[in-house]
Amino acid sequence: MKPSLLPSGRQRGIPFLLPDDWTPEQALAVVELLDDLRETIWNHYQIPLHELLRELYAPTSSEKFAINEPDDPPF
Repeated sequence: MKPSLLPSGRQRGIPFLLPDDWTPEQALAVVELLDDLRETIWNHYQIPLHELLRELYAPTSSEKFAINEPDDPPF
């Protein structure tokens, strides 16, 4: 069985198993906890995270100025 990709793209590490008997209320509590954690981390590290994301995902200089051939569709 091929491992599923996490949003981070990681395929290695310590496996994390979720109980399969949570109630919807328990699952929602965990989702809300993770949302709160994400918001707290973002608020504290907003500027360095923004700079890192810009470095990771900004187009390279060759991508910025790439010229499309006339026969290439714009999409």
